[in-house]
Formats: sequence, structure tokens, C-alpha cells
Amino acid sequence: MGIFLQLALDFVDLSRALLVAESAMAAGADWLEAGTPLIKSEGLNAVRELRRRFPHHCIVADMKIMDAGRIEVECAAKAGANLVDVLGAASDATIAECIQAGKNYGAKIVVDLISVPDPVTRARQVEALGADYLTVHVAIDDQMVGRDPFETLRQVSQAVQIPVGVAGGINSATAAQAVASGASYIIVGGAITKAKNPDQATREIRRAIDEQVVIPTTLFHRVGAAHIIEALKQVSAANLSDALHRSGVLPDIRPVFAGLKVAGRVLTVRTYPGDWAKPVEAIDRAEPGDVIVIDAGGVGPAVWGELATHSAIQRHVAGVVIHGGLRDAGDIAPLRFPAFSRLVMPNAGEPKGFGEIGIPIRIGQMTIETGDWLVGDDDGVVVLPQKIAVEYANRAMDVLERENRIREEIKSGKTLATVTELLRWEKKVS
Repeated sequence: MGIFLQLALDFVDLSRALLVAESAMAAGADWLEAGTPLIKSEGLNAVRELRRRFPHHCIVADMKIMDAGRIEVECAAKAGANLVDVLGAASDATIAECIQAGKNYGAKIVVDLISVPDPVTRARQVEALGADYLTVHVAIDDQMVGRDPFETLRQVSQAVQIPVGVAGGINSATAAQAVASGASYIIVGGAITKAKNPDQATREIRRAIDEQVVIPTTLFHRVGAAHIIEALKQVSAANLSDALHRSGVLPDIRPVFAGLKVAGRVLTVRTYPGDWAKPVEAIDRAEPGDVIVIDAGGVGPAVWGELATHSAIQRHVAGVVIHGGLRDAGDIAPLRFPAFSRLVMPNAGEPKGFGEIGIPIRIGQMTIETGDWLVGDDDGVVVLPQKIAVEYANRAMDVLERENRIREEIKSGKTLATVTELLRWEKKVS
């Protein structure tokens, strides 16, 4: 028996789920999963519609059952599900009820080990109860902090005899690793459902599984602390702000000229209005790839100009952000150096040496520290605090990937309102 590819349809709109399902199933997916968000949004009608559209394929209802196992399995099975998910964190009584109900109504039971403290022990326990399948599952929110399922998958697959599947950010670059770690079925969500071309994405993942090859991708994978910059270089300031719940923006700071992008780690400078000594000294303190962020009180005179820019380029500084004034904008523009400033003016101040480098500064409502990260582009600048940088760099990538998919649906002739079913999701008030 080969390795099954299960497509997780974690949409909230059935119409969008069906669109991707049609493409992916034709391209080589084996099992179709009505994801938990889809079932919560559309109810078991989502399972019924998948059964109607795909009468000969295995339909999985990701119910994430925690209680009332018998009635929930019965409902899902009668709606057309071949496999029904129950949480490994549920009680033995609930799992046993699910297994018995599955036998009564013709459905197999999958036990999802998501967030189980000791997955190997729990896997053995639920196998003894009579479960048909086990899934090693790293939650989306855990993926955002850089966790993967492969070591747990290896341990669980060696501990039990029943088939073990895996879910948790699998893509064309990691599917072969899932096979090598013991997966009998591989659950893929975003790498297909957020792809610009779901059928091409499915074919690549299918090939990665069947041939056990690594097919590189710049999307649909999550970074750890050592690779934050790789994610931030791909996303926009708007993507990052969306991920940060529409926050992180430095007010009134704009690019000096259009068309450039900066992403990097912050080196802070606090100086007095017009005193350009510390900003220039910071160039020598900066590491390659750093972005110098200067608080000059939001007023002039200028604390940065063409000569400072040449110096920063020599030191491989990634860019400068100034809560204050900048001059020589016409000379800086041809250098293509990412410069962002609140003010542009011809007059500079004097290098008096007041201020500090590397200390916390405050711009608007944002406190910024050395070691934080930022992204700047034509929309402005967004700061990402270092203590949450891994998670929200990954969440910004998720925003980018989702927008890529929506854009392709709009290009097919729809509008943003129809793709997102906007009226349906407007908040209802009494």
C-alpha cells in the first residue's frame, strides 16, 4: 500500500473549499478532509457535499471530538464520512464510544494526538482501545513558533502497529521526511489550499511522497529563530501589520522615495534634534544587515544625509528609519538605499554627541529595542518585537500565502467581496 495524501480543507467557506478540492483530487490527492473550521462554519453539510461531489473517495470528518463521542460519530458517518477524528486528549470512555459507534455506522476512527503531553504512551493506549488510525499533529499555532512533528512521528510509528499519519505544515520540501519518519498517510493543508495553483502544488507533493525527493519551496514552511530574516524579506509591511493584529506601525514615517524594501534587525539610536553624531557613530556599531532606527524627537534639523548613506552602504547596513529629519534626498535616491523619515529638509544640525546607542526608544506608541525586527516598504514601517519575532514572522508568511490564493481567485473573474463571502461574515448586531 502506498502513502496516502490527505487534503485538509481548513476553509470557512464551502465554495472555496470545493474549488480547491476539485483541482487537488484531479492532481493526485487521495483523501479529502472536511477540516474543523469548515465543519464549524458549514456544519455537516460540508461532509454531505464532499460525499456528493466525490462519491468514490475517502472523506474524513475532522470533528476533533472531545465528548459525546457516539452521537458525533453517528452524525458524521451518516453525512458520508469514512473516517472520523477524535482527540487523543479525550477520555478513554469517549474514545471507546467513538470506536463502537464507528463499527455500528461504518466509519473508521482516527485519534488525533494534537497537544497530548506523552504521545507515545497515549498512542499505545488508544491502539489497545481499538482505534483504526493515529495522527501525529502539530497545531498551527505551534507551527508558528517553529515546531515540527517528525521526531514525534518517528517515535509513535515505531511504538504501534496501526497506521500513523502526520499533520503540521507539511509541504513539498518536507513530505519525504514525513515518509522517512514512518507516516502511512500525510495530511497537507496550506501548501495546497493557499497555493496559487493547487493542482501543481498537489502534483509536486505527490511526487515528493512517491519518489521521496525534496522539492524546495519558499512558501508554506515556518522558520526558526535563525531564519527570521528569510520570512521578513518575503512579506510586506502590510502583511506584518495584519499578523500583528493591525499594530506595529511607526506613525508618520514614510519612505524617502518609492519602490524599495527593507527588512532587518534593529539598532536603536536616541539623539537630540539636529545632533547627528550618534547616528553616524551607530553606522560603525551596526552589524551587516542591521537597520538603524533613530529617535530625534520627530523634528529637524536633519540628522542624516548623503555622506552618512555612503558610509552605511560601505558597512552593509540594510537601511535607516528616522523619527526626525533627513536631507540630500535627491542624492540618496540613486543609491537605492532604503531610507525612511518623518521629515525631509535641507538644513542639518551639529555633531554634539548627545544621546545613546542601543537603548530603548519610543516612537509614537511603540517602544523599540535593539534586537527587534522591522519591515519597511512603500506603505511605511512596522516593528516586530524580538520576543515574539519567530511566531509573527511566520504569521506574516501565513497572511502572504492566504492573500496569494485569494488573488488568484479574483483573477478568475470574482471580486474580493464574493471570494470572501463578505456579507455573510459581517458582524451581526442586535
